[in-house]
Amino acid sequence: MYQQETIKPYNEGGKAQQVEQMFDNIAPTYDTLNHRLSWDIDKGWRKKAIRQLKPYQPQTILDIATGTGDFAIMAAQMLKPQRLTGADISEGMMEIGRQKVSAKGLADVISFDKEDCTHLSYPDASYDAVTAAFGIRNFADLDKGLAEMYRVLRPGGHLSIVELTSPVSFPMKQLFHIYSHTVLPVYGRLISKDSSAYSYLTKTIEAFPQGECMIEILKKAGFADAQFRRLTFGICTMYFATK
Repeated sequence: MYQQETIKPYNEGGKAQQVEQMFDNIAPTYDTLNHRLSWDIDKGWRKKAIRQLKPYQPQTILDIATGTGDFAIMAAQMLKPQRLTGADISEGMMEIGRQKVSAKGLADVISFDKEDCTHLSYPDASYDAVTAAFGIRNFADLDKGLAEMYRVLRPGGHLSIVELTSPVSFPMKQLFHIYSHTVLPVYGRLISKDSSAYSYLTKTIEAFPQGECMIEILKKAGFADAQFRRLTFGICTMYFATK
């Protein structure tokens, strides 16, 4: 068990149930907070993660922990796949995603399914690419989640992940610690009205395995050619691997 798997937003119920409740609670303000708290840098991180897939021209894409669909929409616009499925445990987040997809005229390409990402309902080898942006650290079981991502990916297909991480070098490590323990939870609480959500998210960033450690976890799940790249002084990390 990894440390972040033991961290829960609330006091009652299993982690998956609590994460679903949390994201349903903060869904109406999630996009605004995400962009403000990252100064819109998160959009650039998503673009870089999607560009990793561009040479392979995937026609079927599964976006795990899709949330409100920002990554799915950007991937559909940049990669032009035939079909893109967004999967998430939070119906509240996906409902906002559906509205955004409809407004952008992408409903024929992007669909949303409520899924437990550690027990996906899709057949084996059914997607050319699997993506995940800022979501896998919320898995109740990271190994199971990655195993499912591996299972539904076709042989030769690619995995592209972008995740928030803790910087490891001075002075960014110290600055990020101050920011994530003061500004992020206080501002998140004021806007989202959820006193636990953004404290939970900060704790999972710090606890989540990153860099070389995450590469070993990807290899254990079966992935090959796993590599990573730190972005913005280590606040974010991209991972890329092949089945």
